[in-house]
Amino acid sequence: MSEISPGSSPEELLSIAVRVARDAADTARRMRDEAIGDVQTKSTDTDVVTAADKAVERQVAEALLAGRPGDTVLGEEYGGAQDAAPGAVRWILDPIDGTVNYLYGLPQYAVSLAAEVGGEVVAGVVRNAATGDEWTATRGGGAWRDGRRLACSTETSLGQALIGTGFGYDPRRRAHQARVFTQLITRVRDIRRFGAASLDLCLTAEGKLDAYYEKGLNLWDHAAGGLIAAEAGMVVTGLNGAPAGPTMVLVAPPALHQELHDLLVGVDAAGGP
Repeated sequence: MSEISPGSSPEELLSIAVRVARDAADTARRMRDEAIGDVQTKSTDTDVVTAADKAVERQVAEALLAGRPGDTVLGEEYGGAQDAAPGAVRWILDPIDGTVNYLYGLPQYAVSLAAEVGGEVVAGVVRNAATGDEWTATRGGGAWRDGRRLACSTETSLGQALIGTGFGYDPRRRAHQARVFTQLITRVRDIRRFGAASLDLCLTAEGKLDAYYEKGLNLWDHAAGGLIAAEAGMVVTGLNGAPAGPTMVLVAPPALHQELHDLLVGVDAAGGP
């Protein structure tokens, strides 16, 4: 494990993350009616950002840095530190993961906050702002929900596996992902797309999804949820020996990981735009 400064154990960082994420989730939920009247777009006309995304990110950054001025924050809306000094803590934040769900009033949007030291995520929390459901993990300390330690799916047959995924906003990428989808759907039990990667990863930690894959995720999409999934026993990787990242995040239990990996490689899931 990466060396962490005194007073910055994974458990202490998680405690901070949980407190800040709960306050942020309250703000997101409270602001919804107001925020959806101020909607802008980012990479495409379907890639939306609300006033609440920006307000929640500012709130979280201010809360973290007020108590820990030596830390840095990387967030989805305002960016921030791409790297941190050796031993320093970098917080990785998605203020509202699932903004389209938020816009439409679907109860599947979350605050995702992770603490990273030396390039390794050591603590993370994902809180569904609509429902109050919350998942947490520390590196080596397991994944938890409501005081219950989580364990991933024990499914051993890919043909019986329920798989989660997501789609990008660029139409060309969506077209490629649709082709991948059509080649996978006959090889698994079924596929689900809920619209918030952090929550999908938490569902794999609980075994409510057997596995998950997606191309195009940013670090803030999977930092906390990926740790939670890994601590529940999932194997979290990219393809062909690469770590989980923008070209692919693959999350599966050990019994399914290699077979699903090879299938994704075979259908060129990491290809396209």
